[in-house]
Amino acid sequence: MKKIAGLPGWRNNRCASGIILVISSILLYSCTQNNVKKDDSLKKYFDENHLTGCFALLDNGTGEFTVYNLARYRDSAYLPASTFKIANSLIGLQTGIISSDSMVIPWDGIQRPVAEWNKDLNMYQAFRVSAVPYYQEVARRIGKDTMQYWLDSLHYGSGKKDTLFRIRSAIDTFWLDNTLKITPDENLGFVKKLYFNELPFFKLYQEKVKHAMLFEDNANYKLAYKTGWGTTDKDHALGWVVGWIEENRHPYFFVLNVESPDPDYDMSTVRLRMLKAILKQLGFFEGKM
Repeated sequence: MKKIAGLPGWRNNRCASGIILVISSILLYSCTQNNVKKDDSLKKYFDENHLTGCFALLDNGTGEFTVYNLARYRDSAYLPASTFKIANSLIGLQTGIISSDSMVIPWDGIQRPVAEWNKDLNMYQAFRVSAVPYYQEVARRIGKDTMQYWLDSLHYGSGKKDTLFRIRSAIDTFWLDNTLKITPDENLGFVKKLYFNELPFFKLYQEKVKHAMLFEDNANYKLAYKTGWGTTDKDHALGWVVGWIEENRHPYFFVLNVESPDPDYDMSTVRLRMLKAILKQLGFFEGKM
């Protein structure tokens, strides 16, 4: 399988002087047949929750992938849903649209079904509760042209490795309406580059986003992730969890992608429950990896 290449020559939009930041092209880590361990024992977690999907774990030290459903992981693309908040946050910070992770966007007064969204939120809070309205406003403030520039620079999405995605729908819904798609392989590669501060954004901003992703931090492990929940173009419910687990200062990168033909399937708790069950089977959470 071909590796996914980033684009060289990143421009910092905040700099009025037009300073150009040149960062060498870095390949997203992609699996080859030589470093893949297919683990069909993980199928039980999908079956017991009446879901299809895939899971992959990259051991950064050895380069070994543990994968369930390799074809889906490598070749199938889906709307990123709220996992796009990682990129949206970075673009917002780099362009100055988000002045800091404590920048508040006032609640618009519209009652929404997620109670945590119905109040003033700063970036850190909005990321943690996955507040769609906050990030829709960020996207509107970024604007189509600037957003398109950064998506081109990141080579983010479209589901085709050799084709740049073009924003064809509304600036505040394109990551939710199935016009933007990303493979699980690409999503894992994106967070791997974030972990090592290899994305074309100031290190401080990458650290801010990583801080927002860190949900569990104890003596045995650190668990950082972003969830996503959307509806596919087949009207199926889709769930994501992408991030990393770190034990003994050693990172492992993961992606979980799950799908149900029931559009009303509640992904809110099942994604993390499945992720943690899989990681536990693979030996994590004891500080021994």
